[in-house]
Amino acid sequence: MSWNQLNGSGFLPGSMHMRGENQSSVSEFLLLGLSRQPQQQQLLFVLFLSMYLATVLDNVLILLAISTDSRLHTMYFFLSNLSFVDLSFSSTIVLKMLQNHIVESQAISFSACLTQLYFVIVFAYMDNFLLAVMSYDHFVAVCHPLHYTTKMTPQLCVLFVAGCLVIANLHALLHTLLTAQLSFCADNTIAHFFCDVIPLLKLSCSDTYINDMLILLVAGLLMIAPFICLLTSYIFIACAVLRVPSTKGKWKAFSTCGSHLAVVSPFYGTIIAVYFNPSSTHSAETDTTATVLYTVVTPMMNPFIYSLRNKDLKGALRTLIGRKRFSTR
Repeated sequence: MSWNQLNGSGFLPGSMHMRGENQSSVSEFLLLGLSRQPQQQQLLFVLFLSMYLATVLDNVLILLAISTDSRLHTMYFFLSNLSFVDLSFSSTIVLKMLQNHIVESQAISFSACLTQLYFVIVFAYMDNFLLAVMSYDHFVAVCHPLHYTTKMTPQLCVLFVAGCLVIANLHALLHTLLTAQLSFCADNTIAHFFCDVIPLLKLSCSDTYINDMLILLVAGLLMIAPFICLLTSYIFIACAVLRVPSTKGKWKAFSTCGSHLAVVSPFYGTIIAVYFNPSSTHSAETDTTATVLYTVVTPMMNPFIYSLRNKDLKGALRTLIGRKRFSTR
């Protein structure tokens, strides 16, 4: 459509420009990160790089150990999926943050922001679902050890993971499409270190009622249901452990369950605090700091808690490292 056609249609050029600007004026966002102080930025870069490298090393070692030992394929099927999800989750968030620091740019395009948002939601909910499924797996192993192989069949395990993946992707797609329909008029600075749904909703100049209701209702249900499943499983495990006559056996079981809950509690606690509390009760700085716990710290800690304390995996890791040393000689 030409300029003359626009004038001839009865619309003023200025008003048409304003209408278009309200719909698609923002082509990129600026991620402010965790700090604006140069010295703090350098420290945070080193800290996040160290945590990311630890996350990659731990999860890759677990994936290699499980894949190279056929005896662990079935028993640690969920753990291998959790390691892959944690590795992907951390990479989706931290790599962009590290890249922005290296190139000294805070910019992320609108499409890249929505892509990051999509994968963040997918991996966050996969983490959530897998933690719940693993708690049920532990419940069956502790409370019904003789029937474990008949209850947790390979087909059922694959079905669990496939179902989690489908639900997580559908939920992420719904969030991303609704966010893509919003208008972003003037302010494009995100007071965060990645594209998250809450900061994006705060920037929008259109009505976000449907988006807010989706977070409270659908996302709340998808977060609370696995959490209840997890707590219920560990309550039954605790009851079963109390009936164990051996004091050493009780201590080992409680130590394992306690370490699992020590990682799971901050994961769910920070998510509930950030996404399911009224916006007036917390600040953007608090949200950003709390988000670090479930996006960066939890993926780094999961391998230590769920695997490196395990005798079978320790043996598989020793075998794997021994093979690497032997092959380099």
